[in-house]
Amino acid sequence: MSKKDLLKKTVKHVDATKYDSTPIIDSMREMSFSSRDTARAADILVKMLKNKDCTVILTLAGSSSAAGCMQVYADMIKYNMVDAVVSTGASIVDMDFFEAIGYKHYHGTQFTDDNMLRDNYVDRIYDTFIDEEELQVCDSTIKKIADGLEPRPYSSREFIREMGKYLTKNAKKKDSLVQLAYEHDVPIFCPAFSDCSAGFGLVMHQHEHPESHVTIDSVKDFYELTKIKMAAKTSGLFMVGGGVPKNFAQDTVVCAECLGADVPMHQYAVQITVADVRDGACSSSTLKEASSWGKVSTTYEQMVYAEATTVVPLIFSYAYHNVNLGARKKYQWTKYLDAEGAAAAKPKKTAAAPAKKKCAPKKTTKKTTSR
Repeated sequence: MSKKDLLKKTVKHVDATKYDSTPIIDSMREMSFSSRDTARAADILVKMLKNKDCTVILTLAGSSSAAGCMQVYADMIKYNMVDAVVSTGASIVDMDFFEAIGYKHYHGTQFTDDNMLRDNYVDRIYDTFIDEEELQVCDSTIKKIADGLEPRPYSSREFIREMGKYLTKNAKKKDSLVQLAYEHDVPIFCPAFSDCSAGFGLVMHQHEHPESHVTIDSVKDFYELTKIKMAAKTSGLFMVGGGVPKNFAQDTVVCAECLGADVPMHQYAVQITVADVRDGACSSSTLKEASSWGKVSTTYEQMVYAEATTVVPLIFSYAYHNVNLGARKKYQWTKYLDAEGAAAAKPKKTAAAPAKKKCAPKKTTKKTTSR
């Protein structure tokens, strides 16, 4: 089978604004098991959005962006449903940015000869195919962006903002999550940024510029997200998958306390996952367990054990059609972080030393004792 035969039918991303899932969610609320959990998760997302003091953080792990939910996440930024994003690098670079520069994900099958795929330079994500040669163009584009920046340490947020800026002039597909985040001043954090095409591009950049180059400062990432948590009156988490993004966002409560700030736990939390809690991993740990660490309040929390592409569009559509999003405050946390960074970088004026008083010369006195 040729590469052309393998990459025929593209994945089409669902536009969940075109339908109102309210009747479905309302029906699920009267059911049991994961249906009722899904309805409660939708209700909690609505509560987050209606709370005028709540900063909503979206976390993304896994491959639901490639599988058809990419527009849902972009629309959450476009329609002011999200104030910050914490994600794996793959969701941001290999999927969203990848499509923004003109490439696609394709229908495939898990019942295939993976050696044959490798021979054709086709990568597989379960039943979805990607052109490896196109991914390598994505790698090179990241290098190109890095080559044009001032050599210094950047948080992943700062670098991804440069990616968004690049897309404003070079995007083949408009309204990607990365570009919309740039235009709406919504910060995106990728704590493990090198674990994707960005890593390949940045390694190539550093290899060509060994003495002076761009680096990614993951500690700065954590500090910046914690600054948002400290400045926000309250916060809510909408988590798709688990992993590093989930724990990174939750840990801002603990980090803020380490910095001496008295902050509340995340007031709202929803997690959609298929992970098994019995392995003790972060991805599968329940939100009630997170409460024992002082991260999440248990008043409005909901675990939904479902594959994300089956429930995320329904939850999004319900919130989109039941909240007046135009009246919701735009936090624009990017502007806040940029202002904080500029203030920290500004040289501090040292106070002038007080002028010395002119004193009369000391009178010398004749010693009256001798040794």
